[in-house]
Amino acid sequence: MNKLDEQYQSLLKDILENGVKKEDRTGTGTISVFGRQIRHNLNDGFPLLTTKKMAIKSIMTELKWFLKGDTNIKYLVDNGCKIWNGDAYKKYLDTFTETFGTAHAYDVYPLSESEFIDEIKTDDKFAEQYGELGPIYGKQWKSWSPVAGEINKGGKDQIKELIKNLKENPDSRRLMVNAWNVGELSEMTLPPCHYGFQVYTRELNLDERIDFHNKGSISKSSDYFHEHLDDMGVPKRAISLMWNQRSVDTFLGLPFNIASYGMLLHLLSEEVNMIPEELIGNLGDTHLYSNHLEQAKEQINREPFKFLPKLKLSNVDVLNGEFDYEILHYESWPKLLAPLSN
Repeated sequence: MNKLDEQYQSLLKDILENGVKKEDRTGTGTISVFGRQIRHNLNDGFPLLTTKKMAIKSIMTELKWFLKGDTNIKYLVDNGCKIWNGDAYKKYLDTFTETFGTAHAYDVYPLSESEFIDEIKTDDKFAEQYGELGPIYGKQWKSWSPVAGEINKGGKDQIKELIKNLKENPDSRRLMVNAWNVGELSEMTLPPCHYGFQVYTRELNLDERIDFHNKGSISKSSDYFHEHLDDMGVPKRAISLMWNQRSVDTFLGLPFNIASYGMLLHLLSEEVNMIPEELIGNLGDTHLYSNHLEQAKEQINREPFKFLPKLKLSNVDVLNGEFDYEILHYESWPKLLAPLSN
């Protein structure tokens, strides 16, 4: 089943039909609605849209970057991910203008964006100075600060704490990770759009555990008891994830966010031996940029492929931002290109 593309296409239609015109920080202009939701059960497949080809490697590279606690684009650039290039380059231009002004009195001119990225690739000192984006997602996920009583002891690793609590207290209502650190917003190149997520788990009944075991087993049976399944390491719980997003670039950004949090849910499930279940996105200012409208209309008219792809994971090390993956049976329409507003 593929209900994901249908939901996404309905959201595009909603914005086109009901969106109000709004100005924005990029100067591009948007049409916007407020307070929408995306829901997807991972049993129906991995959440990659099929109505346009998705840049899977870039999505996974960015997620690894977050989980490593990295905030410098050097890792992204070295791994072919361009998502944050524009933000870093804009920050570089702002710094250049502050230093030399706009009149070029010193006969010094800023690098072009392609020259800037080449310098990031080849000059470590340049990358250290100009590739840094401030305390954005990775810093908050892996080293939130300050922590009460630990001002000089480094920040809190929220991912480590989440995994610990999932193992020790899976019914907790405090299974949360937050990126909206008010004390550090002014230091961020871009405040977080998806600013936090919450995890929820539930116990599986015997039939659910048997069904899960039988799906991946050669010897199928309906006569197991919980004790038999425990001995075979069959998960006892299902795990769901809900993320919250203040600002949603619906055409370019949201498909990435859906797939990224879908992968994060799979990674957490592997780490704590639970079955990934529901992925939920709560969407605030949900908009289409004015230069994405025609592309959105074209995507609405594309018939979704019937099935979503499947995910194969290996070598999962969430705390160090490492995992190997294979996306199986992914069929999609061609790419739909649109400019990114920074």
